[in-house]
Amino acid sequence: MAYEFKQKLPNPNFDNVFDVTAEEVKNNAQELTLIDVRQPEEYTGELGHVQNAQLVVLGDIPNQIKNIPTDKPVVFICRSGMRSAQASAYAYSLGIKNTYNMLGGMLLWNKLALPVEK
Repeated sequence: MAYEFKQKLPNPNFDNVFDVTAEEVKNNAQELTLIDVRQPEEYTGELGHVQNAQLVVLGDIPNQIKNIPTDKPVVFICRSGMRSAQASAYAYSLGIKNTYNMLGGMLLWNKLALPVEK
């Protein structure tokens, strides 16, 4: 059975997008598909990235959507949570209903001192 988030908050900017906390993503990462939608230099840059997050640049989502595994909930990640919310909304519009946006992005992840890879 796929992981169910304990707390899903409606995103104020996009219909059908739910925000999830960085802490819940960290604590359940093995049960999630993590997609980082930033640019390559951001992914490897100062903020780093979440372990096991796949890099799929936001602009490449339309071409790569069919390659994103959907057997687990899909969590999109970016710097602040805006681009990842766009990616989640787009994926939802294509029929991938189990998508989420990581609230606060890598800025909040780093502020909480959660582990990163660079």
